[in-house]
Amino acid sequence: MSTIQKNDVPNERADATAEFDLLIQVARRYYEGEATQAEIAEELGLSRIKVSRLLRQARDEGIVDVRIRLHRSVARDLEARLKERFGIETALIAIDHRDEEKQRREVAVLVADYFEQTLYDGAVVAVGMGRNVAAVADTQGLAVLRLGTFVCGTGGASKAGEPGNADHICRKLARRFGGVPETLYAPAFVPDHALRDSLLQNQTVKQTFDLATRADFALIGVGDLGEESHMMRMGWFRRDEILEARASGVVGDLMGYDFFDIDGNERNELLGGRVIGLRLDDLRRIPRVIAVASEPTKMLAILAALRTGAVDVIATSLSNVHGILALDEAMRGA
Repeated sequence: MSTIQKNDVPNERADATAEFDLLIQVARRYYEGEATQAEIAEELGLSRIKVSRLLRQARDEGIVDVRIRLHRSVARDLEARLKERFGIETALIAIDHRDEEKQRREVAVLVADYFEQTLYDGAVVAVGMGRNVAAVADTQGLAVLRLGTFVCGTGGASKAGEPGNADHICRKLARRFGGVPETLYAPAFVPDHALRDSLLQNQTVKQTFDLATRADFALIGVGDLGEESHMMRMGWFRRDEILEARASGVVGDLMGYDFFDIDGNERNELLGGRVIGLRLDDLRRIPRVIAVASEPTKMLAILAALRTGAVDVIATSLSNVHGILALDEAMRGA
């Protein structure tokens, strides 16, 4: 039976570090220095096969991120039109993908880039739940915060599992961008207004919720009332309740609490008041609210969300932006 010598582990670590340093060096020379693989191989005394393998490894491990972006002139024009129509600060517009997961990742990467450029030490970020918000936490990159807090802007839901809960997302965002997570120890959904109001008076819940309302940023999803919506999958509302709300003109929600119609007006008479999370008025007081929605089925909900006045940054796909602007123009001319 073989034995491990005392110096074997340190040597393995040293070898791993040297291999990683070589990988970084090769990637920098190829992507930043614009050297050919042959030039890199000759310069570093490597075979071209080795250089090719290292470049592939750099992409596979997320060290190098090769992206196809929307042309700057197109993005600037669409962003200017969205700013003029809805008074937002920024639009993050991703190229279109037929694959839903790829589309979600494309949008999430733009949001991650935005955070890397705008987050600052000491910033507090209120966080919602859902697949689009979770996708931002799953991006790869360097931490940018030494101090900062990612606080749950909504309670938890057992049916969502870890990936879909704000608490889990907060923890991943804290690892991704730096800072610490803050959990809201309350359920996301309760059966009535009275229980919600009572829970919000609990000192533990209130302390965290108050921190969320004072956040510098909010990262939230845009909900719709479709069959695949987060609320439907969680079973928070009966199908007949959703259908009745849709028939009455409700098209979407932010944070699962405040529902709104196509004009951005609050419509909480049927579904509102059962989710513990930030309200529209809370979001309007947060300096930068980033709303993320990649699905084409959410076009109406995104348009309505923009009309609430609570969204400062919208992150979505190119086709959604074209659809939103066309719908808004048609409705204004009607």
